[in-house]
Amino acid sequence: MTNSARVRRRFLAALWKEVHVVWPILSGLLGVQLVLGMLVGRLEGWPMGDATYFTFVTGLTIGYGDLVPARFVTRAIAVIIGFTGILLTGLVAAIGVRALQEATRQEG
Repeated sequence: MTNSARVRRRFLAALWKEVHVVWPILSGLLGVQLVLGMLVGRLEGWPMGDATYFTFVTGLTIGYGDLVPARFVTRAIAVIIGFTGILLTGLVAAIGVRALQEATRQEG
């Protein structure tokens, strides 16, 4: 087995371990985003599919602008969805960095 294959295996193992540790936080953030997105969709009269799409586009801070909340309260909720999306993205990046550190650590 080549060195890169060993590092790749260690990375995937460390990634799985890290995801296991923070899964309650990850799933909680996703759940909060979805619940808030469904609330926005209900208040705006959007179908569930559009509300889900809006939630993830907003949470990933892409914001295409094809679905825009019109009410003040739904806009405020969209800000909260965006903030939780930033937290989620940061957490996923931190997990990846931590797994890479573990995978490339020198065995001594």
